[in-house]
Amino acid sequence: MSCNRGVIRMSSVQQPSNQQLAARVILYIVRVLLVLLAFRVVLALLGANPGNAFANFVYSVSWPFAAPFFTLFGYHVAYGVSRLEISTLVGMAVYWLIGIGLVRLVMITRPEHR
Repeated sequence: MSCNRGVIRMSSVQQPSNQQLAARVILYIVRVLLVLLAFRVVLALLGANPGNAFANFVYSVSWPFAAPFFTLFGYHVAYGVSRLEISTLVGMAVYWLIGIGLVRLVMITRPEHR
């Protein structure tokens, strides 16, 4: 901001670069996925009834993202029974690391030519 004879002018706001925008989108998607998987872990831990619409929705939508990690620890489907899905927690960590890696990859800048 600059002040010239009582007139306040706002400096132009810089638009995020394409890299920053891509990084934000990646982080948003990863965060949504992690929240969904966290809901799954909590519902499974509390033994949520899969007949409930919300629990069924969370289990159904999160299944494709949690399923690749089920065979790590001998997963047995037992909805409605309290259990800790350690494999889903491992999946959350893997997705977080992948997301951070993608953001770092996107944010790599080319060296300036002199």
